[in-house]
Formats: sequence, structure tokens, C-alpha cells
Amino acid sequence: MGRIIAVANQKGGVGKTTTAINLSSALAELNQKVLVVDVDPQGNTTSGFGVNKNELEKTIYEMMLGEYDITDCIIEETLPNLSVLPANVELAAAEIELIGVEEKEYILKKAIAQVRERYDFVIIDCPPSLNMLTVNAMTTANTVLVPIQCEYYALEGLSQLLHTVELVKSRLNPELEMEGVVFTMYDARTNLSLQVVENVKNNLNQTIYKTIIPRNVRLAEAPSHGLPINIYDPKSAGAESYQLLAEEVINRGKED
Repeated sequence: MGRIIAVANQKGGVGKTTTAINLSSALAELNQKVLVVDVDPQGNTTSGFGVNKNELEKTIYEMMLGEYDITDCIIEETLPNLSVLPANVELAAAEIELIGVEEKEYILKKAIAQVRERYDFVIIDCPPSLNMLTVNAMTTANTVLVPIQCEYYALEGLSQLLHTVELVKSRLNPELEMEGVVFTMYDARTNLSLQVVENVKNNLNQTIYKTIIPRNVRLAEAPSHGLPINIYDPKSAGAESYQLLAEEVINRGKED
């Protein structure tokens, strides 16, 4: 059974999508079968794999409305070992369209259950808000991975996210656990990055990944080329960091 990890933080600009794309790609490179699920109407994870999100007729939106089966919507082998369940801006309407639908919090869970045994990992990129789409992702997931940017307001909103995780756990998905926190956009030249890391470690009773993702120009450029960093620039600091993070994620699963 594949491990299902939701990458979530309702604060935008923290490296959430970057982490979803590059962790998935690094896992695939380590011979893990990966399904990436884009639950963000911005569709940045979809385009980050070179998929033209605006030309798609079968996306997670149509799947959630019951127009297509999940197997119709998955784009197989976008990269070796990696498939994508894409999203585009139409997904923004899902919240309204699903009002009154029975068990709407479980739509994604039921769909993923049909294909889960095909994959070692299902990585879900959540929208930067705590809405019905995020709840669907958390109801589906085993664990939640939280990217935290190394900046002054890093902890802001985090308690709200942890509260949401607890709510989902108590009401919808008793299996849900915190995967842990990964620091992103770390700048070794500033004391602030160091202080943020120490501050989070001291204030947060959560697992924190050893791998810290640096602020890296190549990492920022890669999405505009529709490529994950391990293909765009495999020698860059960003690629090496996500490779290490992928190894940590795999090993953590073995410990559990």
C-alpha cells in the first residue's frame, strides 16, 4: 500500500509546491512509483511537470464531480516512475459545486483507494488555504508534511494548520499523523534563517526533517521550464537537498 503524504501550509509562498514537485521527482528517481495529486486550483504542480494545464479536459475537478473516473484523469509516466493527477483553475469552483453532496470530504479518498496499490507514494499538493479541498487531501492522507519558510513569520498560521490536522484526525481520518516539518528557503548568510530554525525546534513538538532546503536560484528557475530540479540542474544545491529529503522520507517509512 502506498504512503499518502499531503504537503500543506495555508500560508502561501513557503515552497509548498516546490517541495511537492521536487520531493516527488526525487522519490521517482530512487525507483519509487509516485502519483502526484494536484489539489491546488493554481495548477502550479501540474505545470511544474511540463503539463499544459489549460488544455486539459480530464482533471481532478471533473473527477471530483463524478464526470470521469480517476484512471481517465491520471497522466501516466509524465516522468519515469511518476504520474500526475492534474488540476487547473476550474477546480476553484469545486467547493461551490459540491455543496450538499453526501460525504464530499471523502471524494478524493475513495478515488485514490482505487489506484493506491499501484504506487509507493502518493504526494498531494494542497491549496494555500484551509478549505474543502485541503480537508479532502487530509482525509485521504496518512501524514501531513509542512514546509516552513525560514523567515520572520514562519510560525504564524502554523498553529491553525496543526489545529486543522487535529480536527480532521478526530472527525474524519483517525489515522492522520504529522509527517513532520521541512525548512525551505534557508539562507546560510543570514542569522534570521538560523534563528527561525532554532525557534521552530524549541516551540514545536513535531518531527523536523534533518534536510534543510536552501534558497537556490536554479530551484526557482526550474518550474518555468516545466522541469523538476533533479532534471533541470541535477548538480545544484536544490537538487541535492531534495534527493536527501527523499531518502529521509523513504527511511522514515521503514522506521514506522
